Amino acid sequence: MKVVVTGGAGFIGANLVRALCEVPQVTDVVAVDDLSTGAVENLLDVPVRLARGTVLDPDLLDEAFVGAQSVVHLGALGSVPRSIDRPLPSHHANATGTLMVLEAARRHEVSQVVLASSSSVYGANPVLPRRETLRPMPVSPYAVSKLAAEAYALSFASCYGLSVLPFRFFNVFGPRQAAHHAYAAVVPRFVTAALAGRPLRVYGDGQQTRDFTYVGSVTAVIVEAVLRRVAAPDAVNLAFGARVSLLDLVAELEDVLGRRLPVIHEPPRPGDVRDSQADCGRLRELFPTARPVPLRVGLEETVAWMSGHVLAGH
Repeated sequence: MKVVVTGGAGFIGANLVRALCEVPQVTDVVAVDDLSTGAVENLLDVPVRLARGTVLDPDLLDEAFVGAQSVVHLGALGSVPRSIDRPLPSHHANATGTLMVLEAARRHEVSQVVLASSSSVYGANPVLPRRETLRPMPVSPYAVSKLAAEAYALSFASCYGLSVLPFRFFNVFGPRQAAHHAYAAVVPRFVTAALAGRPLRVYGDGQQTRDFTYVGSVTAVIVEAVLRRVAAPDAVNLAFGARVSLLDLVAELEDVLGRRLPVIHEPPRPGDVRDSQADCGRLRELFPTARPVPLRVGLEETVAWMSGHVLAGH
């Protein structure tokens, strides 16, 4: 089986590529990545071919998709703050890029497209936990672009019979997640600051909650989806129903490191939702054996990896 992973040199993509390469049924893995947020170093020790370029390039997609049975579309410009600073690049990468991938999949008669949406599409909707049937109320350009991406996928399923599986990711964290840039996610920001002996910057009061999901839990579900050819008629939350405040996250990280961590509070950021927690009923129906890696274990793995890579300058 040949699998193409867009964004395959990025955080989730590189972890997924590694997991796919360990599966005997998967004989060929191609990573498509323009390296705008990914890195070649993430793929150095895995048997994968890197097709370097953007998902907005149809010729590149045509070359990569030949003979593929599955495409996992993770290529995107992440970060709510980034999209607020520069909304057009987020739209082009996330919405138009998804349309380009779907069109290429249709041209090459790829039988399955699994793609990444985001919990950010729920936005200002106050209902918890987040059920997929809730009205999306996006409050950032990033969230809008992700909602457009999953809507395009579902429309291709309806119009062209393409088998699709849109996953809504919730605060994925783990090894290989970028830490040293302005739009870094909260876990790598906290871990990097803690390891460097700097205060942890918390935007707002720290009581806002997130459904933190370890990247290994995410990749395990995606690999199963590829192997079992899973499809769905609507978006599926890929998270397990945790609700952890940022201050609770700090406390857990203190336990992992065995020391107190100073915290500095900054003003809340525009576009950030107050609370996020997945209803995982639909996920359980499709993947009844899926089990999450506990937050503590995931943080230990993340700290161990970042200690050996990020602080070493890799």
